[in-house]
Amino acid sequence: QVQLVESGGDLVQAGGSLTLSCAASGSILNINVMGWYRQAPGKQRELVAAVSSGGTTAYADSVKGRFTISRDNAKNSVYLRMNSLKREDTAVYYCNAATPEMSWRGQGTQVTVSS
Repeated sequence: QVQLVESGGDLVQAGGSLTLSCAASGSILNINVMGWYRQAPGKQRELVAAVSSGGTTAYADSVKGRFTISRDNAKNSVYLRMNSLKREDTAVYYCNAATPEMSWRGQGTQVTVSS
């Protein structure tokens, strides 16, 4: 079992920046991919960014060039630096961790971008 705790969500003005953090604990030895999903009201959950244990990253087209995902394996943590935030980035952001067999998701942290 893996526990994920997110932090860093906040209310921010459009054009501003935020950094989300996620700390993993529990059975973390076999985690290979960590990432962030988001879900806005009335919309499906979507993958925002992901990073492998080797450092390979992937981003949704909507956040490329604005968001940066990073991972600290020593701290079992993953971060999402969000710059140039837009109103459409408003959502609950969920941390995700996965092994080839299973995946886990945190409780989520709210990001609200005001105009």
